[in-house]
Formats: sequence, structure tokens, C-alpha cells
Amino acid sequence: MSKLFRFLAVIIVISLFSFVGVRTNAQNLAPLPNFQPEWVQDYPPFRIAGNLYYVGTYDLASYLITTPAGDVLINTGLPGSDTIIRKHIEALGFRFKDIKILLATHAHFDHVGAMAAIRQQTKAKMMIEAGDAQVLADGGNSDFIFGGKGPLFVPVKADRLLHDHDTVRLGGMQLIVLHHPGHTKGACSFLFTVKDERRSYRVLIANIPTILDSTRFPGMPAYPNVMKDYGFTLDAMPKLKFDLWFASHASQFDLQKKHYPGDPYNPMAFADRAGYDAAISEQQKAFSKRVSESTQ
Repeated sequence: MSKLFRFLAVIIVISLFSFVGVRTNAQNLAPLPNFQPEWVQDYPPFRIAGNLYYVGTYDLASYLITTPAGDVLINTGLPGSDTIIRKHIEALGFRFKDIKILLATHAHFDHVGAMAAIRQQTKAKMMIEAGDAQVLADGGNSDFIFGGKGPLFVPVKADRLLHDHDTVRLGGMQLIVLHHPGHTKGACSFLFTVKDERRSYRVLIANIPTILDSTRFPGMPAYPNVMKDYGFTLDAMPKLKFDLWFASHASQFDLQKKHYPGDPYNPMAFADRAGYDAAISEQQKAFSKRVSESTQ
């Protein structure tokens, strides 16, 4: 009975997301190329460390960084997910309209789908790594894997283009942009420091460089340097230093194993260097295999 109830709950949530997306976006979007129920399954928001909070779903991670000058939101999930993100932010006691900056680890539909809606509601500034600016601006239609079928999400023109080692500043926070291309041309990670009553924490929100099945090495017409970019990223990411790490998908950093809904505040649950190294090593092996296959 519990499995049946969970299934029905997921279907209801999916339907709600679809309704909100149609009502809010008021335009036709191409069908999503793939869909996972965990992408819209609710997950209670919580304080991660200092002024960093988790406000995403069960698997699509969204992060809120609060400051005295307003807040930063990283990633938004699918089209229509502005509703659940707003609910999570307000449940934590913050104001949705205090979002001043919107960022993304990369411009795939499952991470920037609600950017247009949130930007419209908050008037926040949209910032994206330059390599993903065109994909963001055409709603994913020029994406080298998923594109060519019309917009997958409502297009957004960036207010600021970011580049490797740029700094995003707001209310005393400084987020360093690390360009980690391959998964998309403008994929990036963010490195910054938060602090609580006890100590400070160097935080990495990593864009894990997974290789999509349709990616072809050494290059593709829409992305000639894809193999070169993956090689750069997989060389750079193991060298990063941090205390806590997170990713674009909750499953990539084992969120559900490290934090159960209702758990007390515990930043060090996410001090998992071994898990990070294993995640990068897995992608290095996949990369080496693809390179080998491309030369046969």
C-alpha cells in the first residue's frame, strides 16, 4: 500500500508541475527528452552550513545562499519548479523576492527550466558561463545533445556572462566560477566560503562531468572540442581543495545517505573527500573508455 501511495503521490506532483509550467510559461515547449520521477519528488529544505541551504527536490539540487544584500540561487530544476522552490525558501523563513542573483552549473533543462519564471517574479540578475549563454537564450534548442526540436524551457538572456575564475559578489559573499566544460560548453562549478557559530567551511558545488550517451569523440559538428574539454575538466577537478562538496544532482553526492529529513544541523555530514574522488574517478574511467573506442 505504501508503494502504491508513493506512486500516486509522484503522479500528482508531476501533474501539478505540468500545470504550473503551462500556466506560468504560456508558450509551447518541446517534450523533455527524458524524465525521472525523482526530479519532481519533494524533499524538505534544510540548512546545510552557515548561510547555505538546500531548496531543491529529491534529485535536482538547488542551493540558496543568503546575505544581508539579498540572496543567490544556484539551479532551478525543471520548468514549473519555481513553485516548489518558492515553497522551500519560505518554509526556511526567507523571502522569495530577496533572490538577487541566479546561477547555474550548466544550461540543461533539468537545471535551468524555471530560471525565466523566477527571474520574472524576483527581478534577479541571471548570470551564466559564456559557453552556455546561447543555449540559455534559445531555451535549449541549440544544445549539442538535446537541441533541434524547439525550446525545452522558456529562454533567458543572461545579464552577465561568466568566465573561468570570475568572482560573483553579493553581500560579503564571493563565489569563484570554475569553468568545467564537457557536459555542456559552459558547465561550471562554484567555490566559496560560508561560516557558522563554530567555524568556516570551504564549499564546492561541483558540476560532475558525466558523459551523455549521445556524445561522440573526438568531436561533434555542434561541439568540435568536446573530448578536449572533458580532458581539461577531468584533469582540473581532482586538484580542487574544499571542506564540503555538493553537485547538480543529489544522487551524485549521496544526499539521502548523508541527510535524512528532520536530521539536526550537521555540516560535516558533507565532508566527503573520498566520495568526491570516487565520483571523479568514475568519470575519468568512462572518459578513457570513450577515447579508446573513438580510436578503434
